[in-house]
Amino acid sequence: MFTAQGPTLPELAVQALSSVERGYDLLAPKFDLTPFRTSDRLLEATARALEPLGPFATGLDVCCGTGAGTGVLLRLCERRAVGVDFSAGMLGEARFAHPEDPGGPAVGWVRADVRRLPFAGAFDLAVSFGAFGHFLPEERPGLFAGVHAALRPGGLFAFPVGAPPRVGSRAYWTLWGFDAAMRVRNALWRPPFVMYYRTFPLPGVRRELTDAGFEVGTLPLEELGRREDGSPRCRLVVARRA
Repeated sequence: MFTAQGPTLPELAVQALSSVERGYDLLAPKFDLTPFRTSDRLLEATARALEPLGPFATGLDVCCGTGAGTGVLLRLCERRAVGVDFSAGMLGEARFAHPEDPGGPAVGWVRADVRRLPFAGAFDLAVSFGAFGHFLPEERPGLFAGVHAALRPGGLFAFPVGAPPRVGSRAYWTLWGFDAAMRVRNALWRPPFVMYYRTFPLPGVRRELTDAGFEVGTLPLEELGRREDGSPRCRLVVARRA
């Protein structure tokens, strides 16, 4: 939920009518006070699931935002963690939130468009949290290919994916309505603000990761519970570079 210290409705409106980059520059100082920030519960569940798959020397947080996922990497990686994002404002908040600890792994921040990652064979682990709605489906193959290239052979690309809401449920219609409103906004206003919640189906994503050269599996994040039909509420996609 939004708090009194979080962004006001006028501030959110200005953000929504900006480009993605400019919008996040504006939102950055209050981003961690919004529901858009990945929950600590999800971050903790992801870290616990990844820990047995290590050790990892170096990690990359793709679309790091204010650095919530980078905190997971600093816990898991022995030598270095790097956050990459194209919003200078978000990177500034991340740098403030995660100062380098002389006794811990090095931490670095790179401003770049993740559709053109400037890395090659540099990391053992890549993670991403809550960012894939900012990419149109046709952009994902290039994004996944870039992450594949950034990893060393045998490296892992991991990210959580929530179970889709039941058709007809309140959550289903909320997400449907948000995406519909966003499409109308982008049809009528420039620059576009790409953020869709219903364009990341797990079966299609698995195919795209496989096509990019990954061996793909999933792990249930049991700490987040199961639905009435027994399926996990959230899975961790674990894609290994062959």
